[in-house]
Amino acid sequence: MEQNEMVALIRVGVPQAGGMWADLGAGTGNFAWALAELIGPAGQIHAIDRDARAISALHARVRNAPALATILPQQADITKALALPVLDGVVMANLLHFLRDQQAQLERIAALLRPGGRVITVEYEQIAPLPWIPFPLAFARYAAMAEQAGLEQIARIGTRRSPTSGRTMYAAVAVRPLNP
Repeated sequence: MEQNEMVALIRVGVPQAGGMWADLGAGTGNFAWALAELIGPAGQIHAIDRDARAISALHARVRNAPALATILPQQADITKALALPVLDGVVMANLLHFLRDQQAQLERIAALLRPGGRVITVEYEQIAPLPWIPFPLAFARYAAMAEQAGLEQIARIGTRRSPTSGRTMYAAVAVRPLNP
């Protein structure tokens, strides 16, 4: 997927420039770069992944071609407690389908958000497991889990076909209530 396609997929979920964000399961930073384009120079993105090689590549990418927003690569296991400031938003692209306990992960993420903070999720519209999607999370199931995690205003904000598998992917946004 090209950066302009990633930007278009998540644009509706990013209401304004600036803010403190995280890209969980960031890999080499493709969605962090797309998010940086949307939040601009007043924004900061904690790009977190457990893969040391991916984070090393992301450090090099940031050094060689700075993004519009500040991107802070960090190696960490996102299924554990994360040392992050209160966040305005979180992006997770193709992450949850690798996690067995998706509900617990959504609850941890919701707790990182300020009231009104957003979770933008990109996942496959898939019900049956596949080798590369071991724990599929179709939108209807994601919406129910996000609601159970205390999030609201859950909406599908975009769809597209995966350029590699041809399967449908969706982007969704969910918001932490202003008055929890």
